[in-house]
Amino acid sequence: MLDISGLSIIAEYFIICTGTNPRQINAIAEAVDESLSKDGYERLHREGSPESGWMLLDFGDVICHIFGPMEREYYQLERLWGAAPRLMYVE
Repeated sequence: MLDISGLSIIAEYFIICTGTNPRQINAIAEAVDESLSKDGYERLHREGSPESGWMLLDFGDVICHIFGPMEREYYQLERLWGAAPRLMYVE
């Protein structure tokens, strides 16, 4: 989880996850959607698909990117947003 609030006006936080296959990418998306919804966040937009290796869930202040391993390596959002403080890292 990156705090991008001081770097961008598009959101406060990025959550970046990796799923090893389309089924896991979908399960992560569903779990994030359910969890943030319970915490009062409304999903505004959803892009991508598990089969594409990338999904985006936009909750306004929180944007969640879910990648397959190759897609995460290719886009390297942590590097792109390297100035953003890491709030949490789970491996």
